[in-house]
Amino acid sequence: MRTIEETTEEILTLASRHFNVARNEISAGDDFFKKLGINSLQALELLTRLENHFGVELPDYEVQGVSDFQTLAERIQSRL
Repeated sequence: MRTIEETTEEILTLASRHFNVARNEISAGDDFFKKLGINSLQALELLTRLENHFGVELPDYEVQGVSDFQTLAERIQSRL
């Protein structure tokens, strides 16, 4: 089973690759909308990619209002 730190690192790595941002430029507490310069549609793409990667499904009510990587990692971790 993954630790929360491993889950967070995987999310950061996937996000940096998907949006072509250097991994060392983003951290767990960052607002992914601001740090990645993405809109809500792109955030949904990221969420879909993460759901596929981790093999989980996140209901809308669990991710509504989430905008930082750490909280996203916690929601994913709770489903693993």
